[in-house]
Amino acid sequence: MKKPEKVLVLGSGGLKIGQAGEFDYSGSQALKALREEGVKSVLINPNIATIQTSEGMADATYFLPLTAEFVRKVIEKERPDGILLAFGGQTALNCGLQLYDQGILYKYGVEVLGTSVEAIRLTEDRELFADKLHSIGAKTPRSVAAVTLEEAQEAAARIGYPVMVRAAFALGGAGSGLCKNEKQLISRCEKAFSLSPQVLVEEWLGGWKEVEYEVVRDRFDNCITVCNMENFDPLGIHTGESIVVAPSQTLTDREYHMLRTVALRVIRSIGIVGECNIQYALDPASEEYRIIEVNARLSRSSALASKATGYPLAYVAAKLALGASLAEIPNKITVATKSCFEPALDYCVVKIPRWDLSKFKEVDTHLGSEMKSVGEVMSIGRTFEEALQKAIRMTGMGARGLSDEVRLLGPDFLSLKTALRQPTDRRLFAIYRAFAEGWSVEAVHKATKIDPWFLSRIAAVRKTEESLVQAGRGKKPRGQAYVDLIRSAKRMGFSDEGLASILGQKEQEIRAFREAKGILPSVKQIDTLAAEFPAETNYLYLTYSGSKDDVSPSGAGVIVPGSGPYRIGSSVEFDWCCVNAIQTARKLGRRTIMVNCNPETVSTDYDVCDRLYFEELSLERVLDIYEFERPEGVILSMGGQIPNNLAMKLYDSGAVVLGTSSSNIDRAEDRNKFSALLDELGVDQPEWKDLTTADEAALFAKTVGYPVLVRPSYVLSGAAMNVAWDEIRLRKFLSLATELSPEHPVVVSKFIENSKEIEIDAVASRGRILFHAITEHIENAGVHSGDATVVLPAQRLYIETIRQIRRITEKIAAELEITGPFNIQFLAQRNKIRVIECNLRASRSFPFCSKVSRVNMIDLATRAILNAELPKTSSSALDLPWVGVKAAQFSFSRLHGADPILGVEMASTGEVGCIGTDLDDAFMKAMLSVGYQIPKKNVLLSTGPLQDKIEFLDSAKKLAAMGYELFASGGTARFLTSNGLACTRLAWPLEKAEPNIATMLKARQFDLVINIPKNNEERELKNDYLIRRAAVDFNIPLFTNIKVAKQFIDALESHKAKGFEIKAWEEYR
Repeated sequence: MKKPEKVLVLGSGGLKIGQAGEFDYSGSQALKALREEGVKSVLINPNIATIQTSEGMADATYFLPLTAEFVRKVIEKERPDGILLAFGGQTALNCGLQLYDQGILYKYGVEVLGTSVEAIRLTEDRELFADKLHSIGAKTPRSVAAVTLEEAQEAAARIGYPVMVRAAFALGGAGSGLCKNEKQLISRCEKAFSLSPQVLVEEWLGGWKEVEYEVVRDRFDNCITVCNMENFDPLGIHTGESIVVAPSQTLTDREYHMLRTVALRVIRSIGIVGECNIQYALDPASEEYRIIEVNARLSRSSALASKATGYPLAYVAAKLALGASLAEIPNKITVATKSCFEPALDYCVVKIPRWDLSKFKEVDTHLGSEMKSVGEVMSIGRTFEEALQKAIRMTGMGARGLSDEVRLLGPDFLSLKTALRQPTDRRLFAIYRAFAEGWSVEAVHKATKIDPWFLSRIAAVRKTEESLVQAGRGKKPRGQAYVDLIRSAKRMGFSDEGLASILGQKEQEIRAFREAKGILPSVKQIDTLAAEFPAETNYLYLTYSGSKDDVSPSGAGVIVPGSGPYRIGSSVEFDWCCVNAIQTARKLGRRTIMVNCNPETVSTDYDVCDRLYFEELSLERVLDIYEFERPEGVILSMGGQIPNNLAMKLYDSGAVVLGTSSSNIDRAEDRNKFSALLDELGVDQPEWKDLTTADEAALFAKTVGYPVLVRPSYVLSGAAMNVAWDEIRLRKFLSLATELSPEHPVVVSKFIENSKEIEIDAVASRGRILFHAITEHIENAGVHSGDATVVLPAQRLYIETIRQIRRITEKIAAELEITGPFNIQFLAQRNKIRVIECNLRASRSFPFCSKVSRVNMIDLATRAILNAELPKTSSSALDLPWVGVKAAQFSFSRLHGADPILGVEMASTGEVGCIGTDLDDAFMKAMLSVGYQIPKKNVLLSTGPLQDKIEFLDSAKKLAAMGYELFASGGTARFLTSNGLACTRLAWPLEKAEPNIATMLKARQFDLVINIPKNNEERELKNDYLIRRAAVDFNIPLFTNIKVAKQFIDALESHKAKGFEIKAWEEYR
């Protein structure tokens, strides 16, 4: 096989539910493998926050939409001779298949490397897939492929209800689900066909186990299984939604080898070259199995398998795609073996998904075959119990491990029976609660169909907790039995904080007691060599089931805690910051120690740091690692809010915090202290107050005038922030807080309407600013900064506004003696500037600002923190000859029932960033990158209050001039007609008249929907909600913000006149 000279790699775009950071990890590994082989690389990925889009990863990087049209233009320009499709998830795979079908790859002589297109299509097309597996004697569920609703109905009648519906070529189970009757089937298929041309209707295997194998094959037919994993939940819950355990704990040896043999037979018969994931259903009552799915690409499970086994799957898959053999590729993690050596595990790994469903009003919290989780964690322990409890804490859901606290059962909890039978994101706590209330393992198994072995281990944790409760009540002196109980509890995964809560003590008292009694964790290496070779890995975890440490302390270097699981508000941006900080520290000759628990990240890759701890980001665990390693200090400002929250606690425990001092971090984080600091500096801020009763809040709101912004400190339903427009709503939002008291005050501040939001991301050294980037939001204030469309350099700010922002920033940086990265958010009304908040850490925008300005702000910040020599750079990103636009990626289509309206509570799951010569070019590329399309013909307008109708009038005229047909709701239609614009008036969804908006949405007769609510209230009219939700459910592009809708139409007009600029990032200099 002739090695290609230049290879095109397709990324996966913005992080969304079903496709997250795992493809940054796999794409980064592929680019490293290409570089090692001397092959030039071209990367297309609009996700500007990723590590793979960093300087020096690819030879040419394009921040462009992952559509066949844009990829064709890059191929035309770059002329690669090979393409990798397996490293960018379903997005890259679908795009590659489109290019192949259109003849573009053939026309330009681009070869698909690794698994052939025929083999990929075989695994994606549900009918071809079933036929192929039957031909080799492998078993699949009885199924029928359908391309119309009528065919699907016939298939379901033939198979018999209940049936499973799966959409072909879909991402993270999109469009799939259980249908118990024809009504559910019709509803499911209508939505599935808006995502995919084909669905599979198959028999329902409820109660069967779900098991996965990760398999690797080279072109010489050498084949190994890297990892086998078992889902805690029975079949019916998407594997991305389930707790996953590796290696499998409940399979017999015979079952394990039977499924392994089938996996090898399948991968050989399909002809996969590289990595492949095979998912099985296994009948717990017999040895019957069915193959549910084969993914001929790297997946979320591959990232988990790679991190669970210490086998560099993506790196190996890239080498295999270039024609190498498993027998010649060294395993860079174990060092001692080649890649044909199957890993053997002497530990247990548990993955738990991270959900953020509580952030969305009206959302359905039930789990099924469609993914809803936004991230995941992976923990390592010597026992299942230890790993499970660690993983629960890692998710950041507010649980100290397994717990029967009522608050953890969720706001929709009705009864234990219902909570056990109907899986939600809180079922694990319902299981523990059931054991606390005396349910037997058999009874819980009957309700959940979860394997009794898993349930018996959870019941054992509950028994230990009961013993601890008894010990906590005892008055006798605490002897050896008590010490043994604490040691046993630590081996079962109880944290110091958890023990303190049970025993009625303080966390520090528990820590001091166990340290005095020699109850300390051991540092263990990931050893997958089954004692055939000595372990050499830098890949570590802590356990209480060990008698000695596998490594010696570093005695130097820096610890960088990561950002934990991806969630709404904390995503791949912080992983980019952590990785860049570590790379700079290594360049400066420092030893680097990474602590993180997210298997989807590049920061948890084997070759990023000197030592990697796959561990919790809790005070207890970071302190354990700090005390063992004895480094020069900890850098907390890179991983977002989670490490930042540890600043004062670590400082109080005697740790050295590098960069801005802990006391100054506290001055910025504590609202009262920061407000007083702004007053001292003479800096304006919105009026606000800490309030402890609803009456006080109402009086304050009356004084400053509505609307007001409400921020309760602890709330159910995640409604952490709301804008109240009157006293009724204010009291309603306050009632969401579980308690309003001096310990749990609520912050109420004046909400400034019609103001512009501006941010500054900057780096300082000892209070002196080294570099800054000022960005503006296209939306007015009222949309969370993480959901806003952000422009750099700012295009529409007064010079005086910029001057004032710089002056205020300089004052704050000097007063807080900032060293490192920081971010300040401002409100501007004409030239009146107010400060909203200041974060003394890297913000979500740091990768975007760094890449658009071409100044690596994290490299600069790390050098300042480590007191190293600083490179010469420009002082700001104010005057660039190009424009960058950052747009939010939403996943509302997965969150059934959620209102896709934007407000002060963040809702996006990811972001993209595109660059162009002007705002219109960069903006339109960013919009297309997050899933918008250029409309073909019909546009629906419902433009809200009169001021918005007036503001949008010019845009509506532009749409008409470009030849679009306009449809509108009553008030909008009257307004447009009275201003001389032709449009068709449609009835509201709740009206019984036709033509009706709902009917046309369902028939997908619109190419674009613009629905502007009358204000940022909780949820305005039912009709507007129905329009927005239907647009999402039927996959029709939707705008709910007047400023963004106007900018889209300006950019559309510009695009029709000029087309798009196709330039690599490296050309913007």
